Amino acid sequence: MPTYKYEGAYANGERVTGVVEAVSQNDAVAQIRQSCEVVLYLKEVPRAAARDPLERFQKVSAKSLALTCQQFAIILKAGLPLVQTVDLVADQCTDKALGRLLRQVSEDVSNGWSLSYSLEQRGGRKLPVTFRETVRAGEESGDLLSSFRRLSDYFQRMSKTHDSVVSALTYPAFVIVVAVFVVAIIMGYAVPTFTSMFESMDIELPWVTVALIAVSHFFQRYTLVLVGLLALAILLVRLYGVTEKGGPVLARAQMNLPILGNIVRMSGASQFAHTMSTLLTAGMPILQAIEVSGRTMTNQCMAAEVLNTLSGVEGGRSLGECMGYAKELPAMLIQMTAVGEATGSMESTLKVLAEYYDNEVEVRTKQALALLEPAIIVVLAIFVVFILMAVYLPMFSMYSAI
Repeated sequence: MPTYKYEGAYANGERVTGVVEAVSQNDAVAQIRQSCEVVLYLKEVPRAAARDPLERFQKVSAKSLALTCQQFAIILKAGLPLVQTVDLVADQCTDKALGRLLRQVSEDVSNGWSLSYSLEQRGGRKLPVTFRETVRAGEESGDLLSSFRRLSDYFQRMSKTHDSVVSALTYPAFVIVVAVFVVAIIMGYAVPTFTSMFESMDIELPWVTVALIAVSHFFQRYTLVLVGLLALAILLVRLYGVTEKGGPVLARAQMNLPILGNIVRMSGASQFAHTMSTLLTAGMPILQAIEVSGRTMTNQCMAAEVLNTLSGVEGGRSLGECMGYAKELPAMLIQMTAVGEATGSMESTLKVLAEYYDNEVEVRTKQALALLEPAIIVVLAIFVVFILMAVYLPMFSMYSAI
């Protein structure tokens, strides 16, 4: 629906400006004249320019958002007007995509749009719903400064958790990549050389050598087919995961995985606790905070259970009681939410709980990786022994036959 910027006047001559959404100019004039007698100026606010086709797939990182929110808080504390604040933050932004978005937002705000409405229109796909809704709550409460401070803390924690997981995964990923590369060289170049040598000998090859040669021939012929099938399987799983039926199925499968399932569950609990604490502290009503928190959770099963509590809370029941019927949410999350609700300190309780789950996710991830590293070494050792046996056993047979 088009947005119109207007200037009107009351019967006593006092002038007023604002914006209104309407299907046409006539409808806009009719809406404006309900509050003021004379419409002096009316202009449609230009909509967003055409976006880069790839821009819809780009997401702003938590690290960039943390820095941006911190800059907003510092400049707003200095008392600068909002339009000038957005301009300054856009100029200092190191994320080019986010900088372009903020420059568009600055134009919108100068044309009379609210900051939250512009962020919704311009960055609906790239900006997290937590960011947009917390800014909206800050505008409605008249305390944008505190909202940006809380968002800065929130995204700093998210960035720290993400960086710690990536750091922990770097070494095992490197080992796996190197192992795959080495195995490919052995199976593609080394084994065929030994194969031609053994075929020239008039000896019976042991089953280990026969098996290695067969595996080498298989990979030489069907490597591209296997890679294509693997890529197709990943694509099909991703497409199935975005369907209404497939998303919950894959989410439940993640939580049923050994070791990793518990990490997924705790990560979801951390997301809920962080988001709820941030939104409630910003002054957002609890029903809206529950809805936004549910939509920000990456695991669809846990998100659905959070969203299912809305009807009960609307009916007058407590959030802790409604969460008690959930099967996938951790028991501690449910109990501590109920305690915080009963004592009137849900925001602080959830904040402490979020920090607890962040620490647990980090510890459990490191424990899982500590098990993965020796497992990789054992698998590689078995493969090396298998190759050595396949190569040396025919030589021993040849020497014994001399």
